Amino acid sequence: MDLATLKALKPSEYQEAAAGYRTTSKMASTAKDAIDNRISAQIRNQLEGETANAALRELKELSKDFHYTQTECALISTALDGFAFDMAAAKRKLEAAIEDAKAAGCTVDADGSVSFPAGGKEVDGKVPEGGTVSASPSPTDPTAAALERQAVHMHPNPNFGKAVGFADRIGDALKEATDADAKWAPKLRALKADDDLVVSDKDWSDVKADTDAVRDAGKSYLDSLPQPPKHDSPKDNAAWWNGLTDEQRSDYLAVHPDSVGAMDGLPATVRDQANHTVLDEAHAKAQLGYDAWLKNHPEPKRYEPYFNPMTGTEVKGTMVESQEWKDWEKARQEARGPLGGMEAIQRRFDTYTDESKRPYLLGFDDKNNGRAIVSIGNPDTADNVVTYVPGTGTTLSGIDGDIRRAELLQDRASFTDPTHTTASIMWLGYDAPQGLLSDATDAKYADAAREPLSNFLTGIGTAHHGSVNSTLLGHSYGTLVAGETMRDHPHLPVNNAILVGSPGVGANHAKDLHIGADHVWAATAKNDLVNLAPPPAGTLAPLNPMAYWRLFNDHSIMYGNDPTSDEFGGRTFHVADGKLPGTDGFMPAHSQYWEGDSLNNMAKIVTGGTP
Repeated sequence: MDLATLKALKPSEYQEAAAGYRTTSKMASTAKDAIDNRISAQIRNQLEGETANAALRELKELSKDFHYTQTECALISTALDGFAFDMAAAKRKLEAAIEDAKAAGCTVDADGSVSFPAGGKEVDGKVPEGGTVSASPSPTDPTAAALERQAVHMHPNPNFGKAVGFADRIGDALKEATDADAKWAPKLRALKADDDLVVSDKDWSDVKADTDAVRDAGKSYLDSLPQPPKHDSPKDNAAWWNGLTDEQRSDYLAVHPDSVGAMDGLPATVRDQANHTVLDEAHAKAQLGYDAWLKNHPEPKRYEPYFNPMTGTEVKGTMVESQEWKDWEKARQEARGPLGGMEAIQRRFDTYTDESKRPYLLGFDDKNNGRAIVSIGNPDTADNVVTYVPGTGTTLSGIDGDIRRAELLQDRASFTDPTHTTASIMWLGYDAPQGLLSDATDAKYADAAREPLSNFLTGIGTAHHGSVNSTLLGHSYGTLVAGETMRDHPHLPVNNAILVGSPGVGANHAKDLHIGADHVWAATAKNDLVNLAPPPAGTLAPLNPMAYWRLFNDHSIMYGNDPTSDEFGGRTFHVADGKLPGTDGFMPAHSQYWEGDSLNNMAKIVTGGTP
């Protein structure tokens, strides 16, 4: 980067180019939304047959293209803004140095050197002559800097020292511009698609790398933007987001989709957009890893002849699965990891039929057991919002069933009260315990979930466009999460609580949940084995007489009073007895609250009624 180039460079032209790419990104986003939310939804709603299915497959691929275009163009826009910011800073330094040199009577030459006039006290009857100096070739070298200071101190012409300072400032500006150019050139070159029309997992994997590269290179620019609140306050988050310009929102969203997607208090549409990018990137990484595993672990022969264990002879016509295949299949499922859960989430976006059932991805994280927050219906505009907290054993990999529960309740609530809209949220925003007889006996998982759930519920209230009837629904260990959260946050925007299959909620009385005991509803099926949950003493010392206190005091369970008991002081509603233990799994009744009378009664509570 030379003097003439930097002087002629106009950062505003790159900002204009950034605006153009930002506009293209928005156009792609609009096109994607039109395909997903209008065209495809209407086809699914009105048409059937192979032709319709073929059209939906093609539209799905086109939607992927637009989403990829949206994401990459937003990154290009941010990169150009970052480049313009860096070059503008270098140019300001250059212009300031040139102006200061001119004011001091010096001249900046075309190569960046500085000519200074004669000046100073006469020496042997002559005024010390002027001259020309250039920037130090090693500005960061301590030895070179010391020699330069010594030369300035010894030179008889004071203009010499001034010129040296101007030359060094010019050199610094040119070096800064050169470094910025070298930093951004490869980043911008990398922001291009393959020469095909297929958005592959490799493409989305590259998006993640591109995002990291632009974020790192643009740190100075991004740090200059208004920064998000340090504390995760939904109201502060909302105020920060609302205070950004459209350009700043776009740039921050482009390089921090994971942060934006996790911010309570932001609009559901914004969080959904951010988390969809995170989901696509995570899915691509997981799929590529799984494909590599399959390549390195070919499937062995599945079936082999069966030999009678008593006689050791082969039973003709009978085949069984080989142990080798069983071991391979177990390893394959482990290698596939959370892919099934990611596909279950995406399937909701690929299959919904009308706006009232449109899904929103309000949170996503594939680390450890994974987290996901999915809303069926827009929680920012719905009249009723119910947030369901699942319990023991919930993971991203098996999230399909929990999202289905949110769908069932939203559908039944819409049928129960068709004059008002309902959004039904599945909130796996915490690390759920995995062992029924181990992890679930420890309250630490609920303790860690209290603040995240409180912030989420406050964020829903903050982002909502008007008044809303809010219900918090906990199931199994999720009732402890819900109970502790309400117990410790007395001003939550929650109107009703539903507690089903509860081992206790961390409180002894419904009034401790701060919404009025008559708004706390609980039910446990007769055949639900959670009824046998022991009091804490029973888990600590089986020989302790307190372990058998429950035989005489039937309202004390693991985490406080049974919320269905009179002692708890809330309200109960009818549910079916459920299937007997062992008839369809270990404890089938524990999972039957989203059917029959139980579902109907929960829908009435969610819509502001009484079961």
